[in-house]
Amino acid sequence: MNPAQLKKTTVKASRVRNKIRRRFDLTQSAISLLKSQLHKRREAIPAANKAIAPYALTWFEVIGYTVLLESDIASGKHQIGRSSYSEVVLYQRLHNALQKINPKKPHEAIAAAIYQVTSIESSDLLEKNRRFHKFLINGVEVEYLYNEEIVHDFVSLIDTSNLLNNDWLAIHPLTVVEGSYTQCPDVVVFINGLPLAVIVSIQPSDDQATFKEGYQRIQTYIEQIPKLFDYNIFLVITYGNRARVGTLASDWQEFLPWRTIDGEDFPAKGATELEVLIQGIFDKRRFLEQVLHLIVFEENGSSISKKLLRRPFCTTQYPKKSLHQG
Repeated sequence: MNPAQLKKTTVKASRVRNKIRRRFDLTQSAISLLKSQLHKRREAIPAANKAIAPYALTWFEVIGYTVLLESDIASGKHQIGRSSYSEVVLYQRLHNALQKINPKKPHEAIAAAIYQVTSIESSDLLEKNRRFHKFLINGVEVEYLYNEEIVHDFVSLIDTSNLLNNDWLAIHPLTVVEGSYTQCPDVVVFINGLPLAVIVSIQPSDDQATFKEGYQRIQTYIEQIPKLFDYNIFLVITYGNRARVGTLASDWQEFLPWRTIDGEDFPAKGATELEVLIQGIFDKRRFLEQVLHLIVFEENGSSISKKLLRRPFCTTQYPKKSLHQG
């Protein structure tokens, strides 16, 4: 990239930074408008999509996440820096987190990184998801001018060494508008303002239909509000205290329970699937370890698959007993 091109890119990045600063100076009238829009949008959502996930929210609080209700956000009780329901990235939280994680990087580098992360172009969802995942694990390569010289650098999106530098947030539910569609996933988990996980809670009676229905609802979300899934790491389906986890490429039979919290021992008798899954996967340290080491993209001709590597102890109920018997 020559200096003229870099200057042009830097100008774009600066515009992103200025847009971030302006976007979140929400007035009371803007908050009232959001509240009114929320009421209208939620009335348009079928009742079957309004399942509540109180157990999931409780466990997220237990492991140290900030848990917010969308109704409280719309009323102005909490501000997350979201000015419309078409936004799926919480830009202000992302900007603040990146500054904290990369304290020595100039504003231009932070803005350039945000621009790249939120401007991934591809018609294929899994390809966009793979590109974002590379940013997540490797950092975002940026160039900027410093003392009239071109500087090549990396901006980290997550801090794996100091968990406190990251922003951990779960919102229930999250209204998302894309085109003519409005959907409300039950829980969306944000790390540093990026929507890395979506949880769907369902309440039918038949066990087999339960998780398949959740899978079908996720497919509807992917079809109607695909931008929410550009950044997705995990998909979770819950049914009461039962839970399954998969990825964007998982078939519904590939959504499986998580059997262990710490990877060493099985939880005490009476612990629910939901409790084990949330503590086992979304614990801050383990979450980052799985993002870095257990998510794999594979190419098969022109198609891309995404897998969550599951060690045997994660999905086999009694592996130690089987090992002794063998």
